Amino acid sequence: MSVSQPQNNDEEIRKKEAEAAVRQKALMLLLDTNARQRLMNIRIVKPELAGAVENYLISAASAGRLNRALTDQELKQLLINLQHPKKDFKINRI
Repeated sequence: MSVSQPQNNDEEIRKKEAEAAVRQKALMLLLDTNARQRLMNIRIVKPELAGAVENYLISAASAGRLNRALTDQELKQLLINLQHPKKDFKINRI
């Protein structure tokens, strides 16, 4: 039984690596050079936001809503739209 466990882990690792390679290839087509660089920088700071952007781009492309590479400015706008609004706090002193 313990022999099959490492094989399953190896298969999972290979699947994840293959999926990551497909995602990177798709992003190469969906983003221009500057936009890809910005997304890589965001991935370092906010990996969950970068993942959300990647998922959005891939789903939009597969649905046919995205038929060209996004520029850096368009990616910035997309990031603004996808980020959760920050809460503003106002402190009133009495």
